[in-house]
Amino acid sequence: MMEEKKVLERLQRQCARAESCTFDVRRKAVKALEGDVEAAERIVAALTKDRFVDDARYAAAFAREKSSLQGWGPVKIRFQLRGKGISDEVITEALGEVDTVKAAAKLDKLAAERYRLLKGDPQCRLKLLKALLSRGYGYDEVEDALRRVMDTNE
Repeated sequence: MMEEKKVLERLQRQCARAESCTFDVRRKAVKALEGDVEAAERIVAALTKDRFVDDARYAAAFAREKSSLQGWGPVKIRFQLRGKGISDEVITEALGEVDTVKAAAKLDKLAAERYRLLKGDPQCRLKLLKALLSRGYGYDEVEDALRRVMDTNE
């Protein structure tokens, strides 16, 4: 079993390199300490106190990254962050930091790319709808994007 101080130092280095949430850090600490939950909680408390771990900062970075790079919509981002134990208030605040203009442009780009692949398929519209909804966008957003893409390409 690693001693608590070494685990703390290792997690400090990891958190300094990349944003982490309390959920992930706790899981790593418990694993490194071979199930010692009390020691893991002390480590998480120390990392939070020293601002190595900040769920709000993590959620904001996660939302921005997933929206701009992977093209995820707010529904999928919210679901993933909830899975990490992040509160709804923090998630809502993080989603507020996403650039909605860029997110809409990303949705349009995804819709156009998928439309090019499916053009001519009798179930094109259904498949497009399903693909974009699975990315985590709301139905109304997807409908609007589909309308724009199909109007442009017909």
